[in-house]
Amino acid sequence: MADSVTLCLFDVDGTLTTPRQKVTTEMADFLHNLRKRVKVGVVGGSDFDKIKEQLGEDGLEFMGVFAEGGDTEYKDCESLLRKPIFGGAGAEILSVNRLEERAKLIQQFWSIFGGGLRAPCITRGTGTFLQFRDGRLRIAPGARSCSQKRRTDYLCTQLMQKEHFRETFVAELQKQFVGKGLTFSIGGQISFDVFPIGWDKTYCLDILEKDGFSKIYFFGDKTVQGGNDYEIYTDARTIGYSVTSPSDTMRLCKELFFQ
Repeated sequence: MADSVTLCLFDVDGTLTTPRQKVTTEMADFLHNLRKRVKVGVVGGSDFDKIKEQLGEDGLEFMGVFAEGGDTEYKDCESLLRKPIFGGAGAEILSVNRLEERAKLIQQFWSIFGGGLRAPCITRGTGTFLQFRDGRLRIAPGARSCSQKRRTDYLCTQLMQKEHFRETFVAELQKQFVGKGLTFSIGGQISFDVFPIGWDKTYCLDILEKDGFSKIYFFGDKTVQGGNDYEIYTDARTIGYSVTSPSDTMRLCKELFFQ
C-alpha cells in the first residue's frame, strides 16, 4: 500500500528521461515500483502531449501531471486546470492582444543580439524558435523541432559550453524587460521560457495543498537560480533534491524510499 501522505514530484527532461527522449524501460519499471510506496507526480516544462509522448500514456499512472511549467493540471489524461496568459502584472505583455507585437520585438532583439554572439543555429536552423503556450513563451535558440543530432551538436558547440549563450541572452533580456513583471527561466536542453512572475513550477503546489500531503519531495536537474526548477526546489513546501541524470534520480529515490 502506497503512503498516501507522501508525494514525489519529478521534473521530466534530465530527471526522468534524457531531454526530449522517451523513458527507458528501467525507469518505467522503477516508477511503477515507486508508486507502490508513495504517491508520484510530474511537473514538466513541456506541454502535455510531449510529456505523454516521453512517458507513455500507460506510464501516466501518476497522482497528477502538471504541464507547461505547472500551469496546466491533468489527471487521468484529462485537463483539469488551465491558466492562460491574461491579466495581471507581466501577463499583459504576453497576452493574446499583444502577443504578435511582443514576439516581433523579441525576434528583432534576438537577431541583433544573437548575431553579435555568432549564433549559426539561429540563422541556419529549421523549426520553431518561438513557441506560444498558455502560460509562457518558449524560446529555443537551436529550433524547438530540430533533430536530436542537431540538439547534441548545438549543445557541444563552443557557443553553448564555453560562451554560455542561453545564460548571456537571458541576462540581457532581463535588462531589456526590467520592471515588466516577467521571469526568464532556463529549462530543457536548448530552450528557455518567458512568463509572468509567479507562474513558475511552484504554482502546482498551491493546487496540491488541498490534497493534504505531509511531505512533498521534488527532484529536478535545473535547480540553480535561473533554472526552471529553482523556485520549486527551494520552496519551503518541498524537500528538494538536485539530480544530474535519470540514473541519479533512481539512485536517490532508492536511498530514500527503498532502504
